[in-house]
Amino acid sequence: MAVASVSTITSASPIGWQDAIERGFERASRTLRNITGMQVVSEKARVEDGRITEYLVTMQVIFVLEEPPA
Repeated sequence: MAVASVSTITSASPIGWQDAIERGFERASRTLRNITGMQVVSEKARVEDGRITEYLVTMQVIFVLEEPPA
């Protein structure tokens, strides 16, 4: 029987939301095994002097937990 877990992460990029998603996924992939999906929960931007300086995304990363040894 498979059991999945969800980890919520926030990632940032000076380029755009798509880049922030890819950076967050790449970083999560280095720590979490068995990723099966993800969902972008929110997109935000930091603004300074009337310009967007940073794009932020919050994502839920879904991964299957490994079975413990018998």
